[in-house]
Amino acid sequence: MANDLLNVKVLRINLSTGEIKREKIDLELVRLYLGGRGLASKILYDEIDPAIDPLSPENKLIFANGLLTGTSVPTGGRYMVVTKGPLTGTIASSNSGGFFGAELRKAGWSMVIVEGKAEKPVYISIKDDDVQIKDANHLWGKTTDITTDELIEEFGDKRARVACIGPAGENLVKFAAIMNDKSRAAGRTGVGAVMGSKNLKAIVVRGSENINVMDKAAFMEAVKSKVDIIRKNPITGEGLPKLGTKVLDSIINQSGLYPTKNFQFGTFEYTEEVNGEALVNKGYLVDNKACYACPIGCGRDVVLPNGRKGEGPEYESGWAFGADCGVEDLIAVSDANFMCNELGLDTISAGGTIAAAMEMYERGYLPKEDLGNGPELRFGSSESLLYYLKKIAYREGIGDKLAEGSYRFCQAYGHSELSMSVKKQEMPAYDPRGAQGHGLEYATSNRGGCHVRGYMISPEVLGVPEKLDPQSLEGKAGWVKIFQDLTAVIDSAGLCLFSSFALSADDYTELINAGTGFNFTTDDVLKIGERIWNLERKFNLEAGISPEEDKLPNRFKEPLPDGAQKGSFSHVEELLPKYYEARGWNSDGTIPEEKLKELKIA
Repeated sequence: MANDLLNVKVLRINLSTGEIKREKIDLELVRLYLGGRGLASKILYDEIDPAIDPLSPENKLIFANGLLTGTSVPTGGRYMVVTKGPLTGTIASSNSGGFFGAELRKAGWSMVIVEGKAEKPVYISIKDDDVQIKDANHLWGKTTDITTDELIEEFGDKRARVACIGPAGENLVKFAAIMNDKSRAAGRTGVGAVMGSKNLKAIVVRGSENINVMDKAAFMEAVKSKVDIIRKNPITGEGLPKLGTKVLDSIINQSGLYPTKNFQFGTFEYTEEVNGEALVNKGYLVDNKACYACPIGCGRDVVLPNGRKGEGPEYESGWAFGADCGVEDLIAVSDANFMCNELGLDTISAGGTIAAAMEMYERGYLPKEDLGNGPELRFGSSESLLYYLKKIAYREGIGDKLAEGSYRFCQAYGHSELSMSVKKQEMPAYDPRGAQGHGLEYATSNRGGCHVRGYMISPEVLGVPEKLDPQSLEGKAGWVKIFQDLTAVIDSAGLCLFSSFALSADDYTELINAGTGFNFTTDDVLKIGERIWNLERKFNLEAGISPEEDKLPNRFKEPLPDGAQKGSFSHVEELLPKYYEARGWNSDGTIPEEKLKELKIA
């Protein structure tokens, strides 16, 4: 039987010329980079100059399935969008669930490489091998939910799946997202703006192929055993299905690292008004939702008393519009989440940018007249959330400045120190003073402030796979390296990061081998993760991202003023040399030639 996982087929679509090519990836590259984030990063590095303008036609936009995406592997529905990100200038790999990636694989494609720029708005239609570039003038300006509905009707098959941008992507907002299945986002680093810069509104796909693996019986046995592990785990089998990712609100608040009012504090007194329990107890939660092949089902199907409905908010989105902006109104927080999905905005950067603007305003650095007729930007103002989100998406008034992200916004007023970002990307919902390893992960993340490149909250707060003292520095550099390398593997395999609460590196190795017929050891697989991490670092160095940007905002040199971690401050400057050493890098953060040769990158 043919092994479809090793028959990696690629669509290469040039929007400038209209040319559509069909290609296959060399098997040796699959062995070295698996798929998804790894394989697409390799292709991007080989095909573009890392120093280019990310919104120029020379940038490429790669929709890439993981190696196991679309199979029955648990949580195996992930796809990634890899490009050079406009928010950070780094290599970007934004990861999304839902059903779009699996449908693309069933159409026979592991990857779609989009090149150039269309003269007018277009969308790409894929029905198995029937691939067309079509006019999208009638869709331009429409929100993602309306675009999705109209495209599916136009396609003539309700089983089709859509990934698209909203007004934010069209208007080149630097933190615009690509939305699929209406509520799932490839959210971070501004991949939606890259799509908008190419005049590409959407991709609609429908597939009819079966996906064959090397040994179906052995593969299904491995799949079944991992599903059992996930279902028996207290986090993936109980906590996440019951409360979604918002199970974390109270845990992180009680642990004293729940960033509040633009990271000025580590606890939020109104957490019980906006946490996962509140979403259930107030009757807003209708049902759980699961992505393709997911036995966890952490998605939230929500209807608000005002009639608005949608999916979410997830923990990060709820925090961004809740504690970070000082807002205790769960309806407004949820509605802001829905609005971001419809407009195509990354919720973390959107909330972080508004929170920074609130602090700027309250400190007197942002003149009232610059707000025009808008509401005052004060912490706790639920009215300002919805008002300024719309202004950002359409770049209206002060929204044009906010659309550049918090760093550029604060810098424009002479106070970049109030942007809680790393490499110009807003940090998510964990104060780095409360977990030293997680702070190191923020500082060294290859795509800027990010929690899903090496989720050190898992050992430092949740105790998975073992409990680490969050304030201890001992061994943290090595832990961060392992978590970053393993995460690169999980992404490249096409699985959800949440599976790692239950599965080990040995489990992922078993699944990859069972599907492909490879004979990797766990060390081999972690070496693949290390290769991907170093390739991304090499891209960033050549893009002009200096190791001097491996740092946190100065605020984190000050002690936390409240909560369980009161008095703690970041020790990232002490950890950084140890991290470079653990990576085998030079003391200045560059990669020695022998390391590149060892990893078969050079």
